[in-house]
Amino acid sequence: MKTFSACLAISITLLFLNGMNMVNGQEEPVRHLAPVPPMGWNSYDCFGATATESDIKANADYMSIYLKDFGWEYIVLDYCWYYPHPPGSTQDNPPQFRLKNEGAPVPWMPMDEWGRLLPDPGKFPSSAGGQGLKPLADYVHSKGLKFGIHVMRGIPRQAVWAKSAVLGINGITADQVADTTSTCQWLNLMYGVDMSKSGSQEYYNSIVKLYADWGVDFIKLDDAEHTSNHTYWKAEVEAFSRAIAGCGRPIVLSLSPGTSYENKDHLQKYSQMWRISGDFWDDWKKLKAQFSRCALWASMSGPGSWPDADMLPVGDLRQRGPFPPKGKSRFTDDEHYTLLTLWSIFRSPLMLGGNLPSTDDFLLKLITNPEIIEVNKKCYNSRELYNKNEEVVWIADAPGKDEKYVALFNTSDLPRSITFELKDAGMKNRYRVRDLWERKEIGAVKDRLKADIPPHGSKIYKLSL
Repeated sequence: MKTFSACLAISITLLFLNGMNMVNGQEEPVRHLAPVPPMGWNSYDCFGATATESDIKANADYMSIYLKDFGWEYIVLDYCWYYPHPPGSTQDNPPQFRLKNEGAPVPWMPMDEWGRLLPDPGKFPSSAGGQGLKPLADYVHSKGLKFGIHVMRGIPRQAVWAKSAVLGINGITADQVADTTSTCQWLNLMYGVDMSKSGSQEYYNSIVKLYADWGVDFIKLDDAEHTSNHTYWKAEVEAFSRAIAGCGRPIVLSLSPGTSYENKDHLQKYSQMWRISGDFWDDWKKLKAQFSRCALWASMSGPGSWPDADMLPVGDLRQRGPFPPKGKSRFTDDEHYTLLTLWSIFRSPLMLGGNLPSTDDFLLKLITNPEIIEVNKKCYNSRELYNKNEEVVWIADAPGKDEKYVALFNTSDLPRSITFELKDAGMKNRYRVRDLWERKEIGAVKDRLKADIPPHGSKIYKLSL
C-alpha cells in the first residue's frame, strides 16, 4: 500500500505539471488531479461549523496510524474556520448581523487588507501572526497526508462594506466586483462575484493563491448551486477553476451542494468531483434514495471526474453540530455494508464523517477492507443492471481479464433471497466467486448467483474465469 500511495502522489504531480494547456491566453483547468476517487475525512458531520485545530490534528494522527496505508489521505476542514464562535458555542450556519447606525457586519471575522478571510485564532492558535492555516497544513503533511478546506462561493460581505482592495489589480475594491443580489440561502456571510466586472477574476486568483501558499491540496467550494431554484453559478465555478490552474499548486476542486444533471458536462470540465445530492445523513430513507442518483450519474465516473454521493456518516457524529442528537451513526450494521458497497461500486469519493479517534472495531474493519477499496479504486464501467421490487443489482468490470464485480442489494424491510442471472449481463462462462466482505472464495457459478440477504443489506462479489 505504501508503494501504491507513493506512485499515486508522483503521478498526480506529473499530471498537474503536464496537464495545463494555454487556451485564449489562459491556462485550461486541470482535469486529472484525481486519477482515482479521493479518500479521506471531513470535519462537518462531527464538528459542524466549530472544528478546531486540536480536532483536525487528532483526526490526522488517527488516519496516519490506522488508515493511511489503505489509501485514506485527505484531512478536510469544513466550513466557518474563520468565524469567531463564542466559547462553548456550537451554532450551525452562524450569521453576521448589521450594526444599526453604520451597517458594519458583526461579528467581524479575521480578514486581511485584500478582503481574504483568515482563520479564527481562537479555534486555530497556530494561525496567529498572519500565518493562516499553513502551520496546520504543515502538520497534516508531516503525517504523510493531504490537507483540504471548505470555502464559500463569493466575496465576504464585510469586505464589501469595508471596500477592501482587490489584490492584483489597481484601483478595484470589493464593492465593485460583488453581486449583492447573489446570496447563499443558508449562510449570510458572502455575496457572489460579478464575473463581468474588472477585478473579479483577480479576486478569485488572490484567494486561491493564498490557499496554495498555505499548502492546501483540496478545496470544497460550497454554494456552487442553489438548493431550491437550482441556479448554477457557472461563471464563478469557471473562475475558481482557472484560479486553481494558475496558482502553481495541484489542488483538487470539489463542488457542493447537490448539483443538477443538466450541468454534467460543465461540472466534469471544471472540477474533479461534485455532489449529486443535498446533505446525506445516517437515515435509511436517504440511503435508499441514493440508489437512483448513483445510477443516473455512474457513466460520468472516470479519472478526474467523480460524481460524489456525499460523505460517509459513520462513526461518532454530531459531537458539536450540525444538529442533535450526538452519538454513533444510526445506520444498522447491514446498512453500513450497503452504504460502503454502493459508494464503492459507484466509485464515489469516500469521505468519512465521524470522529476518527472514536472509531470502533466494527467500523475499522469495514473501512480497511482492501478488497472493497480496490473496487472503488480500480473498477470501471460501473452501472446499475436493474432496480425492481426492492432488489438492486450493480455490475462493474474488474481490472483482470474477464473479471466482474457484482453487488446485490436488498432494499426491502424483509429478508430476501436474490438471484442474479449471469446472462442478464452477457456472462456465459463458468466463474469462480469471491465474497469481498468475507474475503474468501465461495465456489463457482455458471448460470446464476444466488444470495440470502437481510433487510437493507448487501453482498458484493468478484467473479473470475
